Amino acid sequence: MTPEPTLTAPEMRPGADLLAEGRRMAADWPLGTCLFLDTEQVPSEAAYKRRKAAEGRIMQHAHIGFRSIDRTVSAMADLHASALKRDVRIDRFGITLDWSMGYPPDRRKDAGRGTGIVLTDPQDFARITNASPAAAHFGDFMLGLPGALHNVQAALVAGATSIGNMGQYFTFRLPYWDDDIATTEATVTALGLIAAQEADILVHSNLDDGFAGLFLDMTSAFGMMLIEKHIVEDLIGASASFCFGHHFSSPLTRAAFLEALSREVTTPGTMLFGNTVSYRGTPAANYASLASYLLADIGALTRAHTGHAINPVPVTENLRIPDVDEILDAQTFAARLAEHAPAHAALMDRTQIDTVATQLVEGGRRFAETALAGLAERGVDTSDPAALMLAIRRLGAKRMEALWGQGPQTQARRAPLVPADWAEELDEMAADWVARARAKDGPLAPLRVTIGTTDVHEHGAYLVSRALDGLEAEVLDAGVALDAEVLVDRAVQAGADVIAISTYNGIALGYARKVMDELARRGLDLPVLIGGKLNQIPENSNSDLPTDVTSEIAETGAIPCAGLDDMLTALRRIPRKATAEAQQAARPL
Repeated sequence: MTPEPTLTAPEMRPGADLLAEGRRMAADWPLGTCLFLDTEQVPSEAAYKRRKAAEGRIMQHAHIGFRSIDRTVSAMADLHASALKRDVRIDRFGITLDWSMGYPPDRRKDAGRGTGIVLTDPQDFARITNASPAAAHFGDFMLGLPGALHNVQAALVAGATSIGNMGQYFTFRLPYWDDDIATTEATVTALGLIAAQEADILVHSNLDDGFAGLFLDMTSAFGMMLIEKHIVEDLIGASASFCFGHHFSSPLTRAAFLEALSREVTTPGTMLFGNTVSYRGTPAANYASLASYLLADIGALTRAHTGHAINPVPVTENLRIPDVDEILDAQTFAARLAEHAPAHAALMDRTQIDTVATQLVEGGRRFAETALAGLAERGVDTSDPAALMLAIRRLGAKRMEALWGQGPQTQARRAPLVPADWAEELDEMAADWVARARAKDGPLAPLRVTIGTTDVHEHGAYLVSRALDGLEAEVLDAGVALDAEVLVDRAVQAGADVIAISTYNGIALGYARKVMDELARRGLDLPVLIGGKLNQIPENSNSDLPTDVTSEIAETGAIPCAGLDDMLTALRRIPRKATAEAQQAARPL
């Protein structure tokens, strides 16, 4: 592991000053009203959630993924009304915000667009909050990024009372933005503004977007949740609200994690995200996955209602951005399943759920305590929320778990007390694939492969790394959320034979072009492989939908890989002489 980064920044403004500035803004940026607050006659969604939880009602969350404000507003109104006709209540809507909203306003125009919606001012936010009588949830790319203050101001005056995503502060990096001090100052100031509101604003954190999606031990993830809670509630005075679920594929893990949350968190949760990684087949097959995670969530909420809404993800999610009728079908399915769920309670083994929940709570507490103590020993003022947040961000998930994870240390890494579902699944997938590949053609010729990701989503890179390890290739981890020029530089300095890129959604072609341009500028001919979500929204397109860009990527000279088999075919074609060429290229320019 590389040496620890500098964890402190004396030039950063103290957290107390940032919070005070945010509180002073509350007079100019107070919470406004909206259709949801007026219809339900509540001061905030937190109050609504407490009321519904006390009634024992299972709330439902629907997510909208359109890129147009007009289409989004129309879909929210249509969905809410159509669901009521089926005697189904959608309690809250989330929308897919564009990553460019994370920049300060003056940087957004030149930042490019992703696959999400862009809201620029309070009027845009108000269109969303008044689109239906359901609560509007503004999650990703609001908090935790340099544009946090502008976003929170606009959302508050539009009547939004659930704003995130705190988890992204610790893990997300915007392209060509490295000013983590400005990011921290904007986030803490925005949190001060939230804390000063008269109503109870939920500071939403998707744990899967934070360290829960990176830690190999779920007790580490639970411990990080406790640290986030401490920062938001104890040091800042706001209300921390957590969600999880993308990468929680085991029903036992989902139920146990929610049970553990119920023991440690009193603020209502936002939603339980659907286990979208389990959608791998046709819509008919995906209904089994939908029922699997929903039944676990509903059963857990029936036992300890934490205020979370369930999230029935349309079964077409792995094929395309779901349309209104597909979202409605998923919501209807969930409402009916909630009626069936109580009859299944007798079939659940509560002993196992309680055992794992206790492991999570006890291991998580120890992780949080040792992490805070360890940071203090490194000169971090852990009573200052800004200083504490910056140190955690700079240290990162891998170092934190290596230092303070509670599992026993093995030769390679710590053995997890409660293994993360996503890591176990990817380890199994890699092992099965390696066994088939070795049986067919044996190990790879000696190769040095540098792997980097275009964004924070690194599970694809993790799978590739484990697969290449099994074939005896030398894997060089360049990092995550890398600018193309940085990835090339790190590959060259490492003497790599090949560059492997893992990308998630919406930027594959643009990133491939930048990598190939940088290699051409340096006069290098390194093979470049790219896999993951190979899509992008075409420039000047009237459609909201990203399109497959596999053929366009191939035209750049990069090698698109639909899976591990494509990757292996490309790697076996790379001649051994590439090693000497790469090492020659690695010499200073």
